[in-house]
Amino acid sequence: MVSEAREKLKKARRWVVKIGSALLTNNGNGLHHASLDRWVGQIMQLRQQGIEVVLVSSGAIAEGLTRLGWKHRPSAVHELQAAAAVGQMGLIQAYESCFQRYGTHTAQVLLTHDDISDRERYLNARSSLRTLVRLGVVPVVNENDTVATEEIRFGDNDTLAGLVANLIEAHLLVILTDQEGLFRGDPKDKPDAELVYEASAGDASLEQYAGEGGALGRGGMLTKLRAAVIAAKSGTDTVIASGHDGNALQKIAAGEIIGTLLTASRESLAARKQWLAGQSRIKGKLVLDHGAVKALCLQGKSLLAAGVISVEGEFRRGEIVACQDQAGKEIARGLVNYDAAETRRVQGKGSDEFERLLGYIDEPELIHRDNLIIS
Repeated sequence: MVSEAREKLKKARRWVVKIGSALLTNNGNGLHHASLDRWVGQIMQLRQQGIEVVLVSSGAIAEGLTRLGWKHRPSAVHELQAAAAVGQMGLIQAYESCFQRYGTHTAQVLLTHDDISDRERYLNARSSLRTLVRLGVVPVVNENDTVATEEIRFGDNDTLAGLVANLIEAHLLVILTDQEGLFRGDPKDKPDAELVYEASAGDASLEQYAGEGGALGRGGMLTKLRAAVIAAKSGTDTVIASGHDGNALQKIAAGEIIGTLLTASRESLAARKQWLAGQSRIKGKLVLDHGAVKALCLQGKSLLAAGVISVEGEFRRGEIVACQDQAGKEIARGLVNYDAAETRRVQGKGSDEFERLLGYIDEPELIHRDNLIIS
């Protein structure tokens, strides 16, 4: 019997799909182009159903090893960086070629941990990814191995996929691997080991069943479980499923019982609001007129510059500011889209004047309603 959580997946309209190295390479001998083409075909079917897809793809280092003639994955970071740089060329060329057959553009997006932890870069990455999706482009995301050091690298593309799901507030994260999902025991040693069909993303007891990664990739089942926990912070459900199923993505979209479903404990927006509520470091204050206070508190709208009377403090884009009424009472707080100097230049002005006043326009709102919580 299909559970309510599986039925919910039918309504997921923004996906992050992570494909592991074992599913994209020919036993380590470079990319397996036929497999890659099949995945692109499935993704295009999802898009035809109105589903937005951001792809997190492994395979760059494996492809680089083949191009460089290396038989074994090196341990030295600088050699891995070199392999990644060479392999990225082949990986992106292959994806671009496959998607072009459907008249669809792709975009290469390389991220490091700093891009996620720094709030300004976080917002920049978020805006870029969501703009690409809105334009009908399929972003192909990978860790920026060529510049990442051991201290800032994600460590595996499973973790990266969880962070990207959090970044774009995805409804669903799909991690495709060479296993059917998470088993309560190693199927190689216990042929009758039970597959975990559904569990909570935060269930720590599941980690006892997780194994290590393979020769081509860094991540094992443990990193997939932890990626699900990261994604769940923004209310994103996760499915870990076998990429050897030729129709895996369509089955998941149809709510069929495939792989392991790890459910988030709360809805995406509620989770994001809870995160904002827990932040105590306010970097500045915006004093609002009566109309703006009403728009935020009673109408659930975003904060526009036209409603700002004054700006206090020095803050950067992406930092948290408090919104006050003219009596000094805090009525909301949120992540601001412009720094303090820029905010002062546009306060009291309409969004259509941003380009003239700033020389550019990023977002039409000072604080988007999804990044704002009422106090």
